[in-house]
Amino acid sequence: MEEFWQLYQNEILSTLICMAILFVTRLVSIQTIKRIGRISDLNKLRTRLIIKYVVIGHSLIFIAALLLIWGVNIKDLGLILSSVFAIIGVALFASWSILSNVTAGVILFFSFPFKIGDRIRIMDKDLDSSEDYMIEDIKAYHLHLRKRNGELITYPNNLMLQKAVTVLNPLEEDQEGTDAI
Repeated sequence: MEEFWQLYQNEILSTLICMAILFVTRLVSIQTIKRIGRISDLNKLRTRLIIKYVVIGHSLIFIAALLLIWGVNIKDLGLILSSVFAIIGVALFASWSILSNVTAGVILFFSFPFKIGDRIRIMDKDLDSSEDYMIEDIKAYHLHLRKRNGELITYPNNLMLQKAVTVLNPLEEDQEGTDAI
């Protein structure tokens, strides 16, 4: 055991330092995301989803750092990674819209142009642009929009960034609600 320690002392110490840095940055990131969610009055499930993305990102960075610390041969690793990335690339190319919806979900979380419970109007030729919708839930891939008649619509996150969206203020909602009656 002593021989192992002497042989890999630098790598073990670097790994421990890397773990400590990972722990601190992960903790700070999670606390910051929770604070943003609390200040912006965002749904807790949505906040947890973004935290999950950050934890996955931190884990990937940690694995990459460990590979560098322990001196994994880049040529051998390059062959393995190129094969894996080729398979992943084909899968992501086949489902690029899923990735764009997840990315849009993260952008919507941090820009918070609207939140759950808001009434919005979407300027989309495929939807009735005069109709307003209440945001019922914001998921990783899509939003749940509720029409006034109770009909539920799922709308992709990436389209929320591409289309013009009007957030109606409560006075407009009340006036429109009384006009419809």
